Amino acid sequence: MLAIVAAVVFALALLFDLADVASDAINNGTLTVLGLLLISLHFAGVGTSTNWRPRRYSRRR
Repeated sequence: MLAIVAAVVFALALLFDLADVASDAINNGTLTVLGLLLISLHFAGVGTSTNWRPRRYSRRR
């Protein structure tokens, strides 16, 4: 999920760069750093859908 959000952020950064949009709070550098942060969190395993409960294996009779 974080990788998809990072892709959207990178797409916004590209659109802002192509349209030459600049503001003080959000610029291309900020969006790039945010995208890299989201990608690194995705690689670290944050936001993955893992099941932390132990599985009980039942024997069929």
